[in-house]
Amino acid sequence: MKDDAPELTRLLDAIHAEYHYDFRGYARSSLARRVQRGRAVLGCENVPSLRERVLSDPAAFSRLLAVLTVQVTDLFRDPAYFRQFREAIVPTLRDHRTLRLWVPGCATGEEAYSFAIVLAEEGLLERSTIYATDIAEEALRCARAGVYPLSRISSFSENHAASGGKGSLSDYYTARYDAAIFARGLKEHLVFSDHSLASDDVFAEVQLISCRNVLIYFDAELRQRALSLFGRALLRRGFLGLGARERLRRDERAHAFAELARSEHWYQAE
Repeated sequence: MKDDAPELTRLLDAIHAEYHYDFRGYARSSLARRVQRGRAVLGCENVPSLRERVLSDPAAFSRLLAVLTVQVTDLFRDPAYFRQFREAIVPTLRDHRTLRLWVPGCATGEEAYSFAIVLAEEGLLERSTIYATDIAEEALRCARAGVYPLSRISSFSENHAASGGKGSLSDYYTARYDAAIFARGLKEHLVFSDHSLASDDVFAEVQLISCRNVLIYFDAELRQRALSLFGRALLRRGFLGLGARERLRRDERAHAFAELARSEHWYQAE
């Protein structure tokens, strides 16, 4: 893809100008691979033809967007992460009259529902609002619906139990045909909306941000922008959770974040 670097830049500039999605600060190596997959999905011979296709066909752009944005997630993914949230962080949240959490890059919503379930089990959901954001509208539609294939429930339930879940996961969904529909009582505390870490600003002050497996796709400049947003959004002594392959470098956290749990990548704002 090195020879296509100028064409990749032109593609990203065109997407930003036409659709206002900004991928220009994403790490080029992984983005180039996803563009190649998108080119194959859309049957385009090369990057220039891909650019022409998506600029002339919004539906084609939607298909490309689904490839460019990573939508791999699971309910209670990495159960130890949620166990740490439940055991070490939830007790400190009980003193707050209202709770606000932010899940950037929420994809199809499983992580946001996971937090809602923990808060419900800990008696805190009624005072909580979970903002879950992404740039992919199709993923957000799935997240708002809260409907997942019944075939995934077995692994969801195993993760829930391993995370320290109380009771049965079935308390929070209704099985209908081949789908699991998550409860309205959870959805009432979830706000799914479009937000880009590359171009949008802080929209709320929150006690916790969980942004997992997103920063790994950013270049250094965009990573710093995202961390600046998080620092401004978090209230004093608020919490930041990152993905299993992510860790704040010393220079990134020295002025703003203290390491809370190294193994599970939780940090606390100072």
